Amino acid sequence: MLKKLAVKSMQALVVSLTLISSAFSAETIKIGTFLAVTGPASFLGEPEFKTIQLYIDKVNAEGGLLGKPVELIHYDTEGNAHKARNYVKKLIEIDEVDLLIGGSTSGASLAVIPLVEWAKIPYISLAGAVAIVDPVKKWVFKTPHTDRMAAEKIFKDMQKQGYKRIALISGKGGFGRSGRAQARGVLDKYGLELVADEIYGPRDLNMLPQLKRIQNVPKVDAILNFGFGQGPAVVTKNHHQLDIKIPLYQSHGVASKTFVQLTGEASENVRLPATPLLLADQLPDNSPQKKVIMQYKREYEQAYQSPVSSFGGHAYDGLMMAFSAIKRAGTTDKHKVRTALENTSNYVGTAGVVNMSKQDHLGLDLTAFKMLEIHNGQWVLVE
Repeated sequence: MLKKLAVKSMQALVVSLTLISSAFSAETIKIGTFLAVTGPASFLGEPEFKTIQLYIDKVNAEGGLLGKPVELIHYDTEGNAHKARNYVKKLIEIDEVDLLIGGSTSGASLAVIPLVEWAKIPYISLAGAVAIVDPVKKWVFKTPHTDRMAAEKIFKDMQKQGYKRIALISGKGGFGRSGRAQARGVLDKYGLELVADEIYGPRDLNMLPQLKRIQNVPKVDAILNFGFGQGPAVVTKNHHQLDIKIPLYQSHGVASKTFVQLTGEASENVRLPATPLLLADQLPDNSPQKKVIMQYKREYEQAYQSPVSSFGGHAYDGLMMAFSAIKRAGTTDKHKVRTALENTSNYVGTAGVVNMSKQDHLGLDLTAFKMLEIHNGQWVLVE
């Protein structure tokens, strides 16, 4: 069943389409999205949906794509992987969309991949797990940096600080499990030793027992938390509550102002990797991304009166690459659009400069990540 938000979106779309030039043909280009606009992962899905809606309205106001209006068909997954799969099946079989964007969470993205590959439809994921694109799947692409890249960026910083003994605390959800596995897999590369490994559940409101166990391990140099949603905020507040002096790192799963607002002074000095989008004003003028990032930031904040987040930026990149692929293909033929996506070259986006290939359906490297530290509720570039 369509969620209320989807109905409102379609109603707004119908109104906007009536205003489009009569030069449009009756046929539309259909973009299907399935995002966690409500529920525990709404901090991901809400800015993603708002971004996609904003720029589909914008492209339609400018004449559409290939002389046709772009139609947005959206379903709210509420962060539920089972619902995501059902909605994707509907988008493919009933709505007959031309391309899919979505999967706010790794669990939702991974759940729909078999269906996407079977249906042979281009799909751009907005989630972090490396397993989404590694190994490469013919029809699957993604825009965010992977959890493996996040772990490596963090461990590179820890190595630079001279840290050796590391504690890991992670969520049981898809993102947390994948992040934990990737972190454990690359520790040795940076000469680090895992001396504690704690887990918490998605509904846990108290991580004091896990943090106390870490606190009791001798000579822990740093703590890394892999998770998203309320978990990392609770870990951060409990870390502060226990007055733990061990430096705390978070993953890119908390790269939004929402995390800072939830944690307040407890997030002081917390480090994390994130996209340059969060540091738009601090980027040098010669940065190839600055113009793109500043424009997106200005347009989004003007439209919604709320700050941008990395998550909305991932949706922006996904939609812009989809538009570009359709233009370059000159058609909505799924095979040709898929090939155009795979040939994405030098796309300058909010997450970095993207160069995809048959071997790489992400197209970003570690240099696209920036290491940030939180000071007085603000992001500060430290690397």
